[in-house]
Parts: sequence; C-alpha cells; structure tokens
Amino acid sequence: MKINEIFGIKYPIIQGGMANIAIGEFAAAVSNAGGLGLIGAGGMNAEGLRENIRKCKSLTDKPFGVNIMLMNPEADKMAEVVIEEGVKIVTTGAGFPTKYMPKWKEAGIFVMPVVSSAIVAKKMEKEGADALIAEGCESGGHVGEMTTMALVPQIVDAVSIPVIAAGGIADGRQLAAAFALGADGVQIGTVLLATNECPIHDNYKQAVIKAKDNDTIVTGRIAGTPVRIIKNSMAREYVKREKEGADKMDLEQYTLGSLRRAVFDGDTQTGSLMAGQVCGLVKEVKSIKEVLEEMVAKADEVMKNLK
Repeated sequence: MKINEIFGIKYPIIQGGMANIAIGEFAAAVSNAGGLGLIGAGGMNAEGLRENIRKCKSLTDKPFGVNIMLMNPEADKMAEVVIEEGVKIVTTGAGFPTKYMPKWKEAGIFVMPVVSSAIVAKKMEKEGADALIAEGCESGGHVGEMTTMALVPQIVDAVSIPVIAAGGIADGRQLAAAFALGADGVQIGTVLLATNECPIHDNYKQAVIKAKDNDTIVTGRIAGTPVRIIKNSMAREYVKREKEGADKMDLEQYTLGSLRRAVFDGDTQTGSLMAGQVCGLVKEVKSIKEVLEEMVAKADEVMKNLK
C-alpha cells in the first residue's frame, strides 16, 4: 500500500525532517500542498518542539509528523511531547527508538525509523516499526555508506512493512525509480530547499540552485561522522585538516554553529550548506505545490512510457 493511502494524503511523498529548517510553518506548507510535512526537532529543545507542533496544527488540518534525532539531549522529553500533543506520525534518526516504542504504540503513533542497512531494518520491524525510511548516501546531511539504488530493494526484500526511499530523489524519474525498486513512497529534502516556503536564507537557496552534479562533499568520513554538504571554504578546510589527522576537537571549530550560519545568516563560505547530490537537478525556486505536482506528473509519464 502506498504511503499516501496509509496517511490519507494526496501524494506518496514525505518531507525530510531537516534540522533548523523544518519548522512548523514549513511542515504545514508541505502538508497543505499534498505531501506529508515533518517538523524537524533536531535544532529544537522540547518546548520549542511543542510550540512548533501547535503552530503546525494552527496552519493545517492535514496529517503531519515529527522527526526526532535521538542523539538530541532532550530526546526523552520530546518523546513525551509528541504523545502529549497528539502527534500521530513520528520518524526517527541517529539511533534506535526502542525505549520509546511501547509508549508511542500505546498512544497510536505511526513510527518510521530511518535505516541504512537491512539488518537494522529487520531489527526495527521486530521492535514494532510501522514503516521504514531507507536513506541512501546521496542524501544531504548525515549519511551512511550504501546508495539508494542498492539499499532500497534489499530492505524491501528484508521486511514486510512499507518502505520509503530517501536520498537522491528530486524529480519524477527518481520517484518512478523508487517505485520500481519496491518502495511505497519517497522522502525528499534538497529539492524543497529551493522553494518559496522554505525558511532558509536566500543565499542558501541560491547556492543549491547554482550547485552542479559534483558540487557536494562528505565531511567527517574519516572521523565516523559523515555529513554531505555543498563544497565551500569551510568544507575544503575541514577535509584537508581531517586528512592531516586533526582530532575531533580541532575539527569541531569548523562545524560548530555552521548549519545555523547557513540557514539564518546566509553564510555560504563558513556555513554548513547541507544538500544531497541531486542539487544539480534543482534549477529554480518554486512553490512546494509546484514541486510535488511536477514530480508526480513526471513519474506518471515515465511509468506510462515504460509500459
């Protein structure tokens, strides 16, 4: 069953829970356009999450969810906030939501962990996950090792619950490809950065639009904390110092507060411009509605032609 049928939304498309970007207003805009909006709790504290949930509720009567990064110091509090505020869809990243699962299930929450291997996928299904987001290393932000093309069919074969493909998806051709791999929907992020409703600084949007196919780089790969961002002076210096053997404390000076500098200040030189490899496909700023409509229409056209 496609994810749009499960959630009662128009399109089988989920918005990624991007930290410091996916605020309540943005999530509501995605939901109102026919996708599933997610509030990204990564850059929030528990009370900030509560405020964003209430803001989202005030702006849409459509389904929406919350993404919780489990490494967040206030993850325990956030796990309670989603219950208290009546959120019905939760996605998780950066860890296993095992200890929260019983309470969430009791509260009727649909849980979708992000996974990067078939082994983890099986574990999450066994622990009660309702669906899984299989995210390949083409994605922006924190990445694993496997590509979406390789990862998705292996996870589809490993579990019996719905699988959502993520990473490297920005147009209808990739949506159609995700369906061909057995996915029940997709999660997108980079293409939504270049939308009117996205709350990032215009400099960040323009950096995404100007980026070409080979303009992203993964920092932190050696240190075991890989993050894909658009190449800039900070990224190049980080990778240079990393290769020279700098320790995590030395490297932290480059990344501390860097995402906020990009999102709020428009700092394209020392800011962390998180974006996926599909940034080369993003050519102009559009509305979220246009992005989703065009993606689905193109996917329909591709699948029709393949038949």
